[in-house]
Amino acid sequence: MTLAQIIVFASLAWLIVELIRDKRSPGALFAGVAFLYLMLDYISMKDALRQFTNNGLITVVVLLLLTIVLDKSRMLELMADKLVRGPYRWALIKLYGATALYSAFLNNTAVVASLIGPLKGNREHSASRLLMPMCFAASLGGILTLVGTSTNLLVNSLLAGRKMPELQLFDLFPVGILIVLACGAVMVLLYPRLLKAQPPAEEAVSDYFLEAHVQPDCPLIGKTIEEVGLRNLGHLFLTEVVRGDYVIAPVEPDRFVNAGDILVFSGDVTRVDLLARFAGLKIHAHHDELPMDNLVEVVIAAGSSLARRTIREVDFRSHFDAAVIAVRRGAQRLGGSIGNTRLEVGDALVLVVGQDFEKRNNLSRNFVIVSRREVQKFVNPRKGLYSMLGFIAVIALSAFEVVDFLKGMMLLLAIFLATGLARVADLRRNVPWELIMIIASSLVISEVMINTGVAKLMASGLLGGAEQFGPYGALAILLLVTWILTELMSNNAAAALAFPVALGVADQLGLSPMPFIMAVLYGASCSFITPYGYQTNLMIQAPGRYTLGDFVRTGLPIALVFNAVALVAIPVFFPFR
Repeated sequence: MTLAQIIVFASLAWLIVELIRDKRSPGALFAGVAFLYLMLDYISMKDALRQFTNNGLITVVVLLLLTIVLDKSRMLELMADKLVRGPYRWALIKLYGATALYSAFLNNTAVVASLIGPLKGNREHSASRLLMPMCFAASLGGILTLVGTSTNLLVNSLLAGRKMPELQLFDLFPVGILIVLACGAVMVLLYPRLLKAQPPAEEAVSDYFLEAHVQPDCPLIGKTIEEVGLRNLGHLFLTEVVRGDYVIAPVEPDRFVNAGDILVFSGDVTRVDLLARFAGLKIHAHHDELPMDNLVEVVIAAGSSLARRTIREVDFRSHFDAAVIAVRRGAQRLGGSIGNTRLEVGDALVLVVGQDFEKRNNLSRNFVIVSRREVQKFVNPRKGLYSMLGFIAVIALSAFEVVDFLKGMMLLLAIFLATGLARVADLRRNVPWELIMIIASSLVISEVMINTGVAKLMASGLLGGAEQFGPYGALAILLLVTWILTELMSNNAAAALAFPVALGVADQLGLSPMPFIMAVLYGASCSFITPYGYQTNLMIQAPGRYTLGDFVRTGLPIALVFNAVALVAIPVFFPFR
């Protein structure tokens, strides 16, 4: 093994470990490794810079900018109530079909964000029985077309970077529809038993925790918890007391209240009014002088600047005209001061908001608003209809090869700007810089892995136990490896790392690379058994009150069927020779 190969192997091992640890931005990690290769002259500056003009990368950027306009359409949101009417199985079929179809052409993250609120507020079925199948349907719908998910576009960018034939809009459909139908059948058969109904929304007690600060002049000071009645509030339960650097839990009835204590309550956050009757107790938001009757529930979005920062580090009032009064992380019990809670993607927050909250331009980038209608949707439904019709027209024209897909998307974006459906400021704020960095850097990393022979060595190791099973064995192992990677890290990162290995496997076997590349593409969308593999899973975790066990129990059958159908169908539509 050469020195260059040792360095590339070591850097890739470090990259995988850091992606799994999820402590740093994936874009920064990929860019760091690509920069290392550039400094070591494993790739020329000219070749590295060329990756930023990759046709596939430009398509990703244009399409994601278009979805900023398309996401404002409330069509699917308005349909949600009709989709969930009727018996549960029938509602499941309607919801699954509509979500998968919608996600085949629109960003599945936006589809999930649009449906969380309406499904959470419906009275036909428990939200816990709807959010997970909806989320999985959105992921599955993404494998029906090239534009269904950014992972498909990333793989297409990698193909373009290797000067290989690029994928067309509906090349993924034959295999994708078989997977979607098979997984849908599993859901309809198993989910009525696997997904348990939670109590109706008005009867459910939330897993939020909120805190009240004991002021120096509070009349409760020097009295016991039981004496002042803090243990018998009905809708709120005193779970712990934060006293300086100490956390007192459980809280005994004879525990005295001290000045400066932070009393942490769990329960129905909408009954925060129960604490208002205690003089000298101040809810977190009172320090910001915001009205307590204007509550909004949000989920921390993927890519939010709030992730991995404590609430104390974030100046909520100046950034959002809001203050956090309660936090929830799935079914996990959080403790300690709210101000010291380190936020994670998928955390649910209850905010007290001011008059300017809905006018802030950074809401959609940081939050998914689930307690009421998304604030940036088109008020005029005709605008949403026009934007959708324009998008469908471009899709149809490109499918019949009347216009080039990328040119059609660029023309549509120009029309949106000219007609006022899109604003330059909105587009500028929402440029997917991290995804651009991941794609461009992964193109550099892929080139280096192939040129240094690392991809070939990894392929040889991968094929070590599959030679007796032939190409199907190699395809199965590649599917399995990509699936495991995408459960441990983002699907884009998994696809970027597995792509050069797929080329190495094809080269070792002397077969067409397309079935192995398709294994990477489909396998990278098979993220169902943990909430961490894909951002939409995180988005539904708190609103659906799901645990890791819920994802494993409901996601494993889907993942197994997904991979089994993919293994059989891929060679049929993408032959080995």
